[in-house]
Amino acid sequence: MDTVKRVYDLLEERHMSLHRLSRISGINYSTLKTTERRSGQLSVDTIERICRALGLPLAEFFREEDR
Repeated sequence: MDTVKRVYDLLEERHMSLHRLSRISGINYSTLKTTERRSGQLSVDTIERICRALGLPLAEFFREEDR
C-alpha cells in the first residue's frame, strides 16, 4: 500500500491541506513532503498520529475495499 497516497486521498475526502494535517497531528510538514518526494512510506507511528488527528481508526486507514 502506498501510505503517502492514502494520506492524500483522506485529505482530499476531508477537503484538508497537508499544512493543516501537519498542524493538528504535530508532524512536521517537511517530514510529510520529504517522504512524498522520495516515494517513501510513512512509519506506523506517523500513520497512527495522522489517524488520531483525522479521527480515523487505524484499521480504516489500511482498509482496501471501496478504493
